[in-house]
Amino acid sequence: MKITSCCFSLVLSIIFISCNSGKDEKKESNTKKTTPDSINRILPAKPVNPYATVDISPMDMAYFPVDYPKLKMAGQLTVTQPHARVIYSRPHLEGRHIFKEVLKYGEPWRMGANEATELELYSDALIQNKKIKAGRYILYCIPQPKEWTIVFNSNTDTWGLQQDASKDVARFTVPVKETTNSLEYYTMIFEQAEKGTNLLMAWDNVEVRLPLSF
Repeated sequence: MKITSCCFSLVLSIIFISCNSGKDEKKESNTKKTTPDSINRILPAKPVNPYATVDISPMDMAYFPVDYPKLKMAGQLTVTQPHARVIYSRPHLEGRHIFKEVLKYGEPWRMGANEATELELYSDALIQNKKIKAGRYILYCIPQPKEWTIVFNSNTDTWGLQQDASKDVARFTVPVKETTNSLEYYTMIFEQAEKGTNLLMAWDNVEVRLPLSF
């Protein structure tokens, strides 16, 4: 009887140890499943967009009056239509300097990336005492250290800058302002001004402003 009892106790001990060992292995297995490496192996990689590539110079749009679409939706407008809108793509510096690795003085620049930068005037505008008719224009500039020449051109719906001076509508010279900023993304916005608006163009530590009145 003693031998049988001892054998029975030994069998129970083996079963108990085996069960606990199995639980520990299951816990360890569950722990491994929740590690980041395991998740990365299990989950599929993010799918590539099959319709369009990712643009590193995204398109942006600015209105005058500032935030016109938001004001329209909120019912806070005092005008029936915007005065102006600019559409452009935003290149960025990526550690470069605007006039060392990106642009060159005296050479035309499209003032953006990808499609030609476009200004739409919904009503006639007065710029440096010159009347510009309502319509769509592409913008490009010829930068110099102390001033930029801003060019309005009628060759709309184009890519990049295919300079065709025969389609230039007007040219305006504006002063350059150097700042202590280092603006990563090229930016165009409308600023409220006393007699209309300024179209601000800024990148790196350079700002230029083109005044428009309506």
